[in-house]
Amino acid sequence: MSLVSRARRAGLLAGLIACIGADCSAATAAPTAAPVLLVVGDSLSAEYGLARGSGWVALLAERLKAQKSPLQVVNASISGDTTAGGRSRLPALLTQHKPALVVIELGGNDALRGLPVTSTRDNLMAMTSAAQQAGAKVLLVGMQVPPNYGRAYTEDFARSFQQVARERRAGLVPFLLAGVADRPDAEAWFQSDRIHPLAKAHPLMLDNVWPVLKTLLPR
Repeated sequence: MSLVSRARRAGLLAGLIACIGADCSAATAAPTAAPVLLVVGDSLSAEYGLARGSGWVALLAERLKAQKSPLQVVNASISGDTTAGGRSRLPALLTQHKPALVVIELGGNDALRGLPVTSTRDNLMAMTSAAQQAGAKVLLVGMQVPPNYGRAYTEDFARSFQQVARERRAGLVPFLLAGVADRPDAEAWFQSDRIHPLAKAHPLMLDNVWPVLKTLLPR
């Protein structure tokens, strides 16, 4: 046996002896994966019509990084998605990412399609429950619809987010577009379809989400 081989063997043996009677898990354990913040939303979170990296979810990732948060943001938002669509694909997302925090931003397309509020509420309830059972905290990001939908529908729709958050003890942002859709010059803050906000609106949208979201961040 060469001198080099003997030295390597002696070094290995010394390491094994040092571990006897001691906790060597810190030295041998695999690196811990970063905790995940999962966003399940629609076009408002999927950067529809925007340059990549300018939407509120991307801005959230930048803010967390600047604050040295260990959270990794995974944006699983799909333009046009409904609460039914989110409900159907959430189990696979939970299995894949094992998130510590789930942000649910869905419901607007339900209203645009005139779907029953009871269906929207049931889907939000099921998603929130599934995420919590998987060990994640949940933040519901609410939406509101214009009064032309009728007063009853408008009020019931907004109330559905409150009901789910209260029953499941989840976080709640009442209206993602507060300070954007309800401002006097709102048309200047939306794309030509008057549905999707311009890039300049997304920092305001993040500011609507942040005060509640930061209370749910892992410590």
